[in-house]
Amino acid sequence: MLHAFLVVVQVISALCILVLVMLQRGKGAEAGAGFGAGASGTVFGARGATTALSRATAIFAAIFMLNSLALTYLSTRSHEQTKTILDIAGQARAPAPAATHQPNSVPASAPHSAPAPTPSGSPPQPQK
Repeated sequence: MLHAFLVVVQVISALCILVLVMLQRGKGAEAGAGFGAGASGTVFGARGATTALSRATAIFAAIFMLNSLALTYLSTRSHEQTKTILDIAGQARAPAPAATHQPNSVPASAPHSAPAPTPSGSPPQPQK
C-alpha cells in the first residue's frame, strides 16, 4: 500500500518537474514565450514568475529525490520472498529418481558386435 502511494507521488512529482522546466525561460532565449511563459511576467511581475517557477521546481525536485530514497529503502528492506508460479510448480513436481548406469553392462536386447553395413558403391572392408 505504501509502495503504491510512493510510486504515484514519484510519477506526479516527475510530471510537475517536467512541466515547470518547460515553462521557465531559457538563458538568452525566449523559447518559453511560445508556451505562455512570456505572458506570466505581467501577472507575477518582471522577476516574480522566474522566482516562483524556480522555487516550485526546487521543491518538486526535493520531493522527487526524497521519494526516490524512500522507494529504494522499501525495495531493499528484507521481507518475505514472494513466490512466483514457477516456484510453486517446481515444488509440486517431485524430482525424478536418477537412473543407475553401469559402465560395463550390455543391455540384453543389444546384438552381438555385428559388422556395420557398407554403403552401396564402395568395396567391402576387410575385418580385423
